[in-house]
Amino acid sequence: QLQLVESGGGLVQPGGSLRLSCAVSGFTLDYYAIGWFRQAPGKEREGVSCISSTGGASFYADSVKGRFTISRDSAKNTVYLQMNSLKPEDTAVYYCAAADHLATMCWQGTFYYDLDYWGKGTLVTVSS
Repeated sequence: QLQLVESGGGLVQPGGSLRLSCAVSGFTLDYYAIGWFRQAPGKEREGVSCISSTGGASFYADSVKGRFTISRDSAKNTVYLQMNSLKPEDTAVYYCAAADHLATMCWQGTFYYDLDYWGKGTLVTVSS
């Protein structure tokens, strides 16, 4: 059974950093694109970043460009989201998701949400 489990969330001060992990099981990471999404209280879910199955292509939402970095470790079957220079508006539950093709998850600045595989999320709170 395909599963995704997020971890690494927590409370951090503005300007601080966190690294989120998305551990996958039940499938080989090399065959799936992985994306990070977030949902703040009272707001709709939004795309943050995504990476292709090979790691050769990645995309970021404008709001996180230059601050967040997505990466993948096939040996550990894990995808990471390094978040630097965090802002209060980054506060949200962060989810990872899997798709068998990058274009069904994100393409040229647009994120898509009709995906079959989602984790349960990890909460990130940016506050002083």
